[in-house]
Amino acid sequence: MTPKINSPKFVFYYLLVLVALIFTAIATGQIIFQFINQNLPDIFGQYGTDFSSDILKFAISAILIAAPIFYIVSNLIYKHLFKGDMEKDSEIRRWLTYFILFISAVIIIVFLIITINNFLNGEWTSKFLLKMLTVIGLAAMVFSFYLYDIRRPKVLGKKDKVFRVYFFASLAIIVTVFSAALFIVETPQQARDRRIDERIINNFYNIESGINSYYNTNHKLPATLDDIQKESIATDSLIDPGTRETFGYKPGSDVNYQLCANFRTDNKNSKDVAYQYLDQNRRHAAGSECLDFRAYDDNLKEPVPASVSTPVK
Repeated sequence: MTPKINSPKFVFYYLLVLVALIFTAIATGQIIFQFINQNLPDIFGQYGTDFSSDILKFAISAILIAAPIFYIVSNLIYKHLFKGDMEKDSEIRRWLTYFILFISAVIIIVFLIITINNFLNGEWTSKFLLKMLTVIGLAAMVFSFYLYDIRRPKVLGKKDKVFRVYFFASLAIIVTVFSAALFIVETPQQARDRRIDERIINNFYNIESGINSYYNTNHKLPATLDDIQKESIATDSLIDPGTRETFGYKPGSDVNYQLCANFRTDNKNSKDVAYQYLDQNRRHAAGSECLDFRAYDDNLKEPVPASVSTPVK
């Protein structure tokens, strides 16, 4: 009796496997890339060549969702093949398998181009070689598995030992990479604290703008932060977004002043590429700290740079 083939169902299975495979493979590669970037930091601080906690967190999220879907749906496909619900040499199976290989090849080519381009732009040779090995290793596993699957002589009623090797080997790699990533990723509370500190720095920029405007109008520094509210500075810019306490303000001699806050994180020693673009005088340690600022005249072509931050005594 000819086996009943439910084509729409198998198309859905294969396309779902394709999407899950893409997210799982890319996420696994990105986590390995972030390990490389963290331990071999780049002096240039570029996205893609230096450590990024945002990329790491997205990769962890992708594996957490996509990897189980990939293994569950793949298992359903091979159960149907084992029972004969789908013919080994059916056109739909061959087309969808080669389509998975095609999309995988395109993504691998893109990753290789980006990796080589980063190397040509000055990335360390050691980082380049490790990333190339990562991409080639993942590509070899994906291609060898699906090429073996489409060429194996018998699937009906046969439990394949090679499949078991691929299953446990790939699962071991993914679980190991995922588990290791949990040791270097920031916790949700740490991420919240970091975002609050970033908001504080943004508020400092707004206050700096208000003080400069006040200085140009009155030719002196404001006595308190309340004075610059007349310069269209929102009240929320003057307070800590977490504690709702007003920032400290210390006017100094001439044009120098300090803005103070209680920071929750340390971005001075962070390897995250997001901080590479932050002005040096906006870097801070965790705890109470004052950052140095300097008012300037709008008629000047360039503002006088501020000095480094100093801790609160």
